[in-house]
Amino acid sequence: MGNPKIKISGRQWIFLLILFILFLMMLGLNARISEYFRLTGQKREMQARISNLEATSVALQTQIAFSESEKAVEEWARTYERDGLPGDIPIIPHPAQDVTPAINYLDTPTPDEKDKWLIWWELFFE
Repeated sequence: MGNPKIKISGRQWIFLLILFILFLMMLGLNARISEYFRLTGQKREMQARISNLEATSVALQTQIAFSESEKAVEEWARTYERDGLPGDIPIIPHPAQDVTPAINYLDTPTPDEKDKWLIWWELFFE
């Protein structure tokens, strides 16, 4: 028994070469598709970050505009510096003298003392 010789014609070689080239192209396509999905995910993440940063920027610009207004200065003076305008009547509440709040304690409920065998009896037979 000898080795059977397989003859491959020129057309078969061309066909095998085309199959090999297609295989290599599919490997490249797979790498490009996985890179596409990775980059698409990063793009979505960056768009979310950008929208968050834009919202933060708008909020900070609003706070800056408010802090530069006369209303903010007046609010700060009245709230933190306890400053008033002429004609304001300050009201200062005084605590009541010798007031002790009454504390109502609730009794802690105690469980009924049953014999342990009665508990098991109720568990299995009733």
